[in-house]
Amino acid sequence: MRRRTFTTGLGAALALGACARRSASESASSDAADREDAFIADLQERTFRWFWEQTPHDTGLTPDRWPTPSFSSVAAVGFGLTAYGVGAERGWITRAQALERTLNTLRFFRNAPQGDAAAGIIGHRGFFYHFLEAQSGHRFGRTELSSIDTTLLLGGALFAQSYFDGADPDEAEVRHLAGEIYGRVEWPWMRPRAPLVSMGWHPENGGAFIPHDWDQYNEAALLYILALGSPTHPLPDNAWEACASRFERQWGARWGEPHLQFAPLFGHQFSHLWIDFRDIRDRFMQGKNSDYFENSRRATYAQQAYAVDNPGGFRDYGETIFGLTACDGPGDFVHQIDGRPHQFFSYSARGPGERDDGTLAPTALGGSIPFAPEITIPALKEMRRRYGDALYTRYGFLDSVNPTLRDASVPLLHGRIAGDMWVNGDYLGIDQGPIVCMIENWRSGLIWNVMRRNAHIRRGLERAGFTGGWLAG
Repeated sequence: MRRRTFTTGLGAALALGACARRSASESASSDAADREDAFIADLQERTFRWFWEQTPHDTGLTPDRWPTPSFSSVAAVGFGLTAYGVGAERGWITRAQALERTLNTLRFFRNAPQGDAAAGIIGHRGFFYHFLEAQSGHRFGRTELSSIDTTLLLGGALFAQSYFDGADPDEAEVRHLAGEIYGRVEWPWMRPRAPLVSMGWHPENGGAFIPHDWDQYNEAALLYILALGSPTHPLPDNAWEACASRFERQWGARWGEPHLQFAPLFGHQFSHLWIDFRDIRDRFMQGKNSDYFENSRRATYAQQAYAVDNPGGFRDYGETIFGLTACDGPGDFVHQIDGRPHQFFSYSARGPGERDDGTLAPTALGGSIPFAPEITIPALKEMRRRYGDALYTRYGFLDSVNPTLRDASVPLLHGRIAGDMWVNGDYLGIDQGPIVCMIENWRSGLIWNVMRRNAHIRRGLERAGFTGGWLAG
């Protein structure tokens, strides 16, 4: 994404961040109470129920969105596979129920046909198509064979592999199926411009790779680590270094402390859902005397500072109302507000200094709770208080809200005007997942602790050059 430069009140924003951050002892004391917070517990359970109740039990094909009828999202399936273990540990479902759903899902993905045909298949060379038909699980339309969405599915599969560690034959089958699905991904094939990995491929006209690679810091950290950890088709040793050598251009201090500035927060969340990056460092972070967890903390604070600065003049932005990421928006149109034209967007990535139309996403906050609970939890509570039942419903927060847009006459693509704001009508799987799972990582460390036991994750991190912290144990 191309970055635009805004003039900001950076000094004021930095002062706010310094005042808002508490000492380690203060944070530890407060966090212990917050982890039992009734609202956070309710939010997590409601969001989990979306995966459990809206995913078909026999296939595991989690929908991309609901209640709007939709295809399945491969990435959402990966979040679902992870959420089932969370639900079992929290007592919302039994371990046997989680096992059955997981086994059905992995069997479906292992057995569905792969090949280079343009239709009637689920994937090719171990990779899966981004979106799948809701019933058959075959490629939806002309969607791409997606390297990153396959990665997110594999994150869930490998969590299941390590979580279901019992002697029961069904648990053993989960481990075998997860290993088989992971092991057949041909990572080197997805590198037409080696050493970087392509974003995807289309089968039409004999096959063509997407002309863009994963070449900056974002959610693809998990992709490179899983590709390096593959026991069958790994990338060469220099793969992560080749990508990380480009990170310096993203290093900056807009709206806060120096960090890798990928604008939407999902890029600072997705890989962290499965990997505990606290105190482990590669060469790049060793040079910065930091780690990627700290980087995500700084990115979260930068979003708060940006909202306080509010260069776009959007309604409600401030210390307790912030959070930009990829999410649904009202639609693609320009509308005059208070005599000023505002460009609005439908589904899009949003972030400080890049695309912003006043649309806020609760997942930006929920997925960042482990990094900065002291600012994200109050902000979630303020969203719940200020926007009420129009935003917080059966399955927790609807995907997004735009307090700036209040005119019901505009050509909406999603959602509705509810009182004096726009509210989305759908929940999105890839936005629900970080809420469930990152709350759990903050409350108990469940997913991080399970994934520490996964040999593939450890191997990938070590081959990428990560050292220290829990890797030293």
